[in-house]
Amino acid sequence: MFVFKAAVVGAGTMGGQIAQTIAAAGIPVVLKDIDDALVQAGLDEAGKVTRGQVGKLAEKGKITAEQAEAQIEEVLGRIHGTTSYESFGDVDFVVEAVPEKMEIKQSVFAELDAATPGHAILASNTSSLSITEIGEVTLRPEKVIGFHYFYPASIMPLIEIVEGDETSAETVSAAITFAQAIRKQPITCVEVPGFVVNRILNSGISEVWREQEEKGLSIKKIDEGVGAAGVVPVGPYHLVNLLGLDTVLHVAEHLVESYGEERFYVPKGMQKLVADGKLGAKTGGDGFYDPQGEPNIPGEGEPDVAELVELLSLKTFLEACLVLEEGVATHRDIDFGMMAGAGLDPRRGLLPPFMKADIEGLDTVLERMETLQERHGERFAPPTILRRLVAQGRLGQKAGQGFYAYPQPDAEQPAEVVKLETRGDGVAIAWLANGQMNSISPQVVQDLEKVWRKVTTESDPPVRALVIASSNPFLYCAGADIKAFTTMDESSGAELINGAHALFRELGSDGVVTIAAVNGLAFGGGCELAMSCDVRIAARSAIFGQPEIKLGIIPGFGGTQRLPRLVGTNKALEMNLLGDPILADEAFELGLVNRLVEDHELLDTALQWARKLAAQAPLAVAQIKRVSGAGDLDEGIEAEKRAFGAVFASADAKEGISAFLGKRAPTFRGS
Repeated sequence: MFVFKAAVVGAGTMGGQIAQTIAAAGIPVVLKDIDDALVQAGLDEAGKVTRGQVGKLAEKGKITAEQAEAQIEEVLGRIHGTTSYESFGDVDFVVEAVPEKMEIKQSVFAELDAATPGHAILASNTSSLSITEIGEVTLRPEKVIGFHYFYPASIMPLIEIVEGDETSAETVSAAITFAQAIRKQPITCVEVPGFVVNRILNSGISEVWREQEEKGLSIKKIDEGVGAAGVVPVGPYHLVNLLGLDTVLHVAEHLVESYGEERFYVPKGMQKLVADGKLGAKTGGDGFYDPQGEPNIPGEGEPDVAELVELLSLKTFLEACLVLEEGVATHRDIDFGMMAGAGLDPRRGLLPPFMKADIEGLDTVLERMETLQERHGERFAPPTILRRLVAQGRLGQKAGQGFYAYPQPDAEQPAEVVKLETRGDGVAIAWLANGQMNSISPQVVQDLEKVWRKVTTESDPPVRALVIASSNPFLYCAGADIKAFTTMDESSGAELINGAHALFRELGSDGVVTIAAVNGLAFGGGCELAMSCDVRIAARSAIFGQPEIKLGIIPGFGGTQRLPRLVGTNKALEMNLLGDPILADEAFELGLVNRLVEDHELLDTALQWARKLAAQAPLAVAQIKRVSGAGDLDEGIEAEKRAFGAVFASADAKEGISAFLGKRAPTFRGS
């Protein structure tokens, strides 16, 4: 499903910002509300955000004042305000952003169902309400989905994509593609009260609320102490002030109704402030604090900051484990959601729950939770997943495996950005370790070849199976390092392309079996590297794609040849022509991957395959690999190399790459 035009229903601050994020990505959008004043307020908010974002570019000297005005006019020109549904007859994706009341949302969705074409996806920006229940009033519940932005929508990168009981896989895939197109970072989850981030965040902060009211603690001192402790971006009361007390209270009450007062807590002080209309930043800064910064909540007690931090941290981790155990989301999406939606950014020393537990040591975390259980009761009972991992010796980073897998490279290394870890039974791991995006750069190709030569010619005892895995817990490989490739001259570029093709060809024809353990996003060159391996094991969080067409180029590392051999000519042509991603489930159904496993089982499964295949006769393995598959791959590769060279030198390729690096939409001219 393709999105050429979108719509937003509800022109409040959130709706106006949502419309702006869509328009800024080059997609026309209709912004609707019930009267002209509300529509104008939403348009004004979109304009305010656009001017702020473009103004910063001008201030930094990246664009001129004239260019800034042109960009502002261009973005705002894509937003059309309306009080009716007359403009909805050709929209492809609708985001509803009306008040959090089920009867209002159902009324809106019933109207949208009648006003939009049958292919359109109807998405709700709800932070906690049932997507299934919202979809029941439509004739297309399979196309109804949660599309939960975080406030402020213009800044926060996360979108929670929430599946209702009837939501189809195609709708989920289309929503992910749309989120990426508007430059947001999506996670997926099934429908439960609070979804992922709000549920986990509220569980942890509930302990602070509970302690404050039971002991009459000073909220100002809590904010100062907890905010400085390096576990949350800002103090908990200050955070709620920014988000809006009414919004947070609504979620908190919903969670207590759903899970009980033992796990969640509704602060009575917040209820009174909301009843008095003191909602925080949205009411002039009058909320937990008055406009002068003085607390509106009684309490002068001195908080035990260390105790509060322990309660907050471990309860957050505990709820994250329960979300994982219930199958709501993968541990990767949970951590990523807490990073992008709750500000737990490792670059600032703030770690999401599973990564933090792995680093601290799961055995240590278990002991601390047992201590809290003794003091505070069953709401701190250690989760099953934690007890199991500790019993299995998977203690986190120090053991090489916890919720995530961690490289334990050999003492002597043949390369820098690809690390070799030799295991027993003829098995080794090549860990891709090239920065945040793990991109395929010239050095990655060279270092992977060094590791490959070490494995195939120098290992004693010999290595018979090589797992190619990612040292980045959140992605496999985001693709080729376009910027690095554009700095190479024609001779060195051709040498690199030829060398990469020769190496990838060896991975699929040598007597050493190669296994790609794909833990997350595998785009472009990353997908092609995985396809060059003999076996592909994918985690449920994995996403595959060949997006080169969007840059005005074509796959350059075998994507036009290996992909059709795995998924068939028709699907390969579709993937290469559209450039849109496919999810792990579809990749498995198509035959792109051999096995699909839970995220935390990925490395174990890959190593099991490696041990099994390492025990096979190496000469027979080599011959089977070389003669398997239809058609002449070498001839296909040569044709692809010629085509890639011709296309890469084109004006369209230069335009596509320039637009990609400049974060703008390309204009292709077929030259």
